[in-house]
Amino acid sequence: MFSPGQEEHCAPNKEPVKYGELVVLGYNGALPNGDRGRRKSRFALYKRPKANGVKPSTVHVISTPQASKAISCKGQHSISYTLSRNQTVVVEYTHDKDTDMFQVGRSTESPIDFVVTDTISGSQNNDEAQITQSTISRFACRIVCDRNEPYTARIFAAGFDSSKNIFLGEKAAKWKNPDGHMDGLTTNGVLVMHPRGGFTEESQPGIWREISVCGDVYTLRETRSAQQRGKLVESETNVLQDGSLIDLCGATLLWRTADGLFHTPTQKHIEALRQEINAARPQCPVGLNTLAFPSISRKEVVEEKQPWAYLSCGHVHGYHNWGHRSDAEANERECPMCRTVGPYVPLWLGCEAGFYVDAGPPTHAFTPCGHVCSEKSAKYWAQIPLPHGTHAFHAACPFCATQLAGEHNCIKLIFQGPVD
Repeated sequence: MFSPGQEEHCAPNKEPVKYGELVVLGYNGALPNGDRGRRKSRFALYKRPKANGVKPSTVHVISTPQASKAISCKGQHSISYTLSRNQTVVVEYTHDKDTDMFQVGRSTESPIDFVVTDTISGSQNNDEAQITQSTISRFACRIVCDRNEPYTARIFAAGFDSSKNIFLGEKAAKWKNPDGHMDGLTTNGVLVMHPRGGFTEESQPGIWREISVCGDVYTLRETRSAQQRGKLVESETNVLQDGSLIDLCGATLLWRTADGLFHTPTQKHIEALRQEINAARPQCPVGLNTLAFPSISRKEVVEEKQPWAYLSCGHVHGYHNWGHRSDAEANERECPMCRTVGPYVPLWLGCEAGFYVDAGPPTHAFTPCGHVCSEKSAKYWAQIPLPHGTHAFHAACPFCATQLAGEHNCIKLIFQGPVD
């Protein structure tokens, strides 16, 4: 056993408690131009050295803008609900020693812990396709984690700005609840979907809901920024679970709990699977040349030995220039093995381990992008409807955000082993 002196000496080296991680859908392990500071494709939430959570305390009903300003300048966190030109309700928030708060949004100001920008589907390079006007809120949402076990994480719409305020102006949807407390929605809303059955191969998609500023759960509005809120769903809560999806209208985040990540394959595991496939020396059935998935660090450049596949049948080949059909689409070819006509694309290994529901071998490809992962992971994401635009939903590849198409949104790959 440690003597008390030794124990204190060892405490700083203790692993910090990890609450979970947020992973942005549409990126294959890193942002296209590299992860930098608070802008990255994956953000881990650790227990803070000192609690920074807040909880509601005093409520003020104010009739003059000056008085409202005086309260919001006190250096305390507050949420202001502007009801009319001469009436504002300001809810002051006080320190909560039992919670840690993490804020997510487009703003690069210091209160934002994780800076998120619009995901451009299928585009590997953000420089080419600059978003003209972002729909992600500058202070989009906050995640509040209990500092004591079981370290429950809850999500709330809107984040506090640099002056520690959240302002819901006259046009924002807001209301007074029967118990008297004020609540509201942000302009484009924060949507959450909890999968049924956790984040496993057996999971089914849940129902998308909207989360309010105070963390209540509502059915979706008719359109993303409609004035009229949905109906309160009293049976559901804002507690995040492994596999919960958070949509910020322009980017979708996956929440993985620390326990869930413990059972997920690691980057090393995916690299081992890549080497295993390459060690089996799959061959192009026509050119008879050996194929190999490029290393994870070179996941943007099509290499000479890269496997390509016909996405209608799943036959894997090396790159070749024949099979064009005059009656087919530009990227469609006829498979020399089975004569099926369909898209012919290079295959890329899915490298973001957080998107895998199991540690199975990479046998399936998403259509039409060609990202490859385990069968159960492919089938899981192929059935998940993700928000798109202001009121559409469609399945998308988690590694590049391309909208999925084809009969099942993914296809089993047919590799040919070496002939010798």
